Amino acid sequence: MAVQTAANTTNSPATTSVDLGPATALSCRECGHRVPLGPVFACEECFGPLEIAYDFSAYETEELRKRIESGPANIWRYAPLLPVPADVAGKPNLNPGWTALVKADNLARELGVTGGLYVKDDSGNPTHSFKDRVVAQALEAARAFGFTTLSCSSTGNLAGAVGAAAARAGFRSCVFIPHDLEQGKVVMAAVYGGELVGIDGNYDDVNRFCSELIGDPAGEGWGFVNVNLRPYYAEGSKTLAYEICEQLGWQLPDQIVVPIASGSQLTKIDKGLQELIKLGLVEDKPYKIFGAQAEGCSPVSVAYKAGHDVVRPQKPNTIAKSLAIGNPADGPYVLDIARRTGGAVEDVTDEQVVDAIRLLARTEGIFAETAGGVTVGVTKKLIETGVLDPALTTVVLNTGDGLKTLDAVAGTGLSATIRPNLESFREAGLA
Repeated sequence: MAVQTAANTTNSPATTSVDLGPATALSCRECGHRVPLGPVFACEECFGPLEIAYDFSAYETEELRKRIESGPANIWRYAPLLPVPADVAGKPNLNPGWTALVKADNLARELGVTGGLYVKDDSGNPTHSFKDRVVAQALEAARAFGFTTLSCSSTGNLAGAVGAAAARAGFRSCVFIPHDLEQGKVVMAAVYGGELVGIDGNYDDVNRFCSELIGDPAGEGWGFVNVNLRPYYAEGSKTLAYEICEQLGWQLPDQIVVPIASGSQLTKIDKGLQELIKLGLVEDKPYKIFGAQAEGCSPVSVAYKAGHDVVRPQKPNTIAKSLAIGNPADGPYVLDIARRTGGAVEDVTDEQVVDAIRLLARTEGIFAETAGGVTVGVTKKLIETGVLDPALTTVVLNTGDGLKTLDAVAGTGLSATIRPNLESFREAGLA
């Protein structure tokens, strides 16, 4: 749908109209105030966060289902439900999505799950994390608004996703990260040829700097995927919900365990599930959403357990650096969803994260990064404490590839070193 853009308040190029499909406006989550689609992210009335509002009224359920099922094997099969133009699939893009939903029977036996356990393995995306989904959405918004530079604040995975997407689409990229990220993620972000800038501070410091840059002439023409393009960027996480339900035969899972960094992924998965229900694509039934954090950065878990409605910021100290956001923007909304759905928010120690990485690898052949170790570790803990029902269908998210966080399992190595003969082989007890 072509609409007028909002006032140019974020150093964006002048734009008269954009075509973003079924998207109709930006709506404030707090007060409901609406503004035209544009590169803005905060409500001018109450400073609450803005998100995309849609008009799906023209869709007929079975026709929409057929359209989706006949679409490409990537997120653009869901273009009718996303803020993108109709011809998005023909533009240069990394085309992420449609990753494997692995039926994890071996892991289920280890954990005592009888109702069916699945791992949604997003390490299969082009830069090996779910961030390719959200960046793909932000890239289309950047095109529509006439930006020339793609940027972000990142804990690692997003930096690589932005660099790769910008390279494919012919954009300049300049991304900002904490200076002490895992070396694998630094290399992966830098290899695409864009500018990679380390900030002496943690992620929250990086994010504050990027917000300042948007308001400065130096940021003219820059699209920050998770700041001034955040409403569009965040919608990419809905595609996880769409894919899970479609891969389950257009059924809602009973339980989903989602890692929490900013909390946006969890809130948008819930939004995606609600949209599928309203569109009639899945049968309405109760589902529970559980949030997972590392103990060394667990502000949402702490708030949940204390019964609070607000999240008190923490200084991160965990090996799960992709989740190390001490002041998560969507934290209060995560609390609302966990409580509304009957889920919970839990955390695990770094030692439990490492054990869970090895457990998933040993049972299912999936090498998860530390965020995946957090979700598997929390799933195990929730089962052991009786919070998660092992008799229900459960989906656990793995959001990235373990090759990005090798340091976490650096002690893993050779079983033995032997001479090249059978005698030595038998002496080592390997026969």
